[in-house]
Amino acid sequence: MTRKEFERITPEQAGICSEDIEWLLDQLESGITEPHGLMIMRHGKICAEGWWSPYAPGIRHGQQSHSKTYAATAIGIAYTEGLLKLDERLIDIFPEEAPENPSENLKLLTIHDVLCMGCGMDEMPEPTVNWLHDFLHTPVKHKPGTTYMYNSVGSSVLAAIIKKKTGLGLHEYLKPRLYDKIGILSDNHRWIKMPDGTEMGGGGLFSTTEDNLRLMKLYANGGVWDNERILAEDYVKRATSLQNESATEAIGNPEARDNFVGYGYQIWMCQPEGVYRADGAMGQFTIVVPDLDMLIAITENASGAHWAQAILDTMWAFLERIRKNPAAGENKTASDALKKRMSALSLPAPKYHPFSPYMEKVDGSSYQVEEGNFYLGCDGVEMIMGGTPLPSAVQSFTLHFTCDTLCISTDDGDETFDLWAAMDGSRRQNLIPGRLAGQVLASAWWEQENVLVIELRKIETCGKETLTFNFKEDQVTIEDEDTLAFKLEMPTIVAKRK
Repeated sequence: MTRKEFERITPEQAGICSEDIEWLLDQLESGITEPHGLMIMRHGKICAEGWWSPYAPGIRHGQQSHSKTYAATAIGIAYTEGLLKLDERLIDIFPEEAPENPSENLKLLTIHDVLCMGCGMDEMPEPTVNWLHDFLHTPVKHKPGTTYMYNSVGSSVLAAIIKKKTGLGLHEYLKPRLYDKIGILSDNHRWIKMPDGTEMGGGGLFSTTEDNLRLMKLYANGGVWDNERILAEDYVKRATSLQNESATEAIGNPEARDNFVGYGYQIWMCQPEGVYRADGAMGQFTIVVPDLDMLIAITENASGAHWAQAILDTMWAFLERIRKNPAAGENKTASDALKKRMSALSLPAPKYHPFSPYMEKVDGSSYQVEEGNFYLGCDGVEMIMGGTPLPSAVQSFTLHFTCDTLCISTDDGDETFDLWAAMDGSRRQNLIPGRLAGQVLASAWWEQENVLVIELRKIETCGKETLTFNFKEDQVTIEDEDTLAFKLEMPTIVAKRK
């Protein structure tokens, strides 16, 4: 792969006032979200970028439904290569998975319908080993293309189509045709898999902020990169324009106003006319603004539809500031101040409270789990969205304290693992074996004399997990809380000292 770096310029050189980007940072840091990374491009050049430590430019980040746009891009490339047609029927592509006597509506279901969330279904199947069979046996109650239902399993069908047409997995297919051509380091990508091994096109990708920006710049360029056509022009036009009305999203998601504007091919239309975006849960947005020749990519944790919409509203206000107040010329003082700020962005540090009289009572103590399932650093996204089996639960653990660290040694009956948590107000890096997103930054502190908190920031996902240990004599109860918008509900864990 030959990667061409984007040119870096000041905001003023791009016609944007540095003070307006300062305003945007103020909004992102106001509490409406937990920002992780931000890149702003105008006229093909990066004019602002920054990551809130401990996040960083090269750390892959959970994308959730932003993954759908990558899966749709694979379909677009296959269409451009002449390997498929958008009006092909699913029952013709997967005859072995289709019902023996398909319904009239199922007979009409095409790739186009899947791309624009027009499958005509009212529900999605669970992600089982037979998920593709189950999808094609789900009742198609409406004529395809006449209704809208957000269908993440349908998006994974796009990956299955690529596999059926080419014999290649989604990642393998995209590497030489997309990643290598537009400068995405494919070795740094990870995909959650469906139970049969197919990449989960509906929400399974871990990529970087700049990867997303590069992907959507391809669409902004009309499907061309460095004078090479990667996506057919007509496919790009379809993908980035209204293909299906999405107003019914308001029924179950009334806060998310930008979800009511319409849908292209795994790309959302936006409230500002002509603007479109790739979109993942908790605010993984890559926004294309054609009239300003501008892209904005952000990774974050804006849990819940309300807060994700607040981010989009903030972006629309930011665009209006640019339109109303374009930069008149260089402002070195302002651009230097912005550059300094964006190079030093950081999330709040962990709490520092390393001392408790109770520490001596539990130091070196081993505990046997008697109630509940203890999954240390469990990635709920992977399990919920991909149907991945639960890891082995911790059966017993031992606590070891030093002046600045805590080590919790766990045993699941087959393997042991030591997780180290900083108690000096910093974070300690760990790599949990066997986890797709196993890189964890851990901190610990005493919340009360007998209450110990371990915070696990799963740096490759959107969120963090907080384990609260409440010690009482020879027993400890553990509460597990995750900041993700959707979380694996765990009952209270009870363990007794051995």
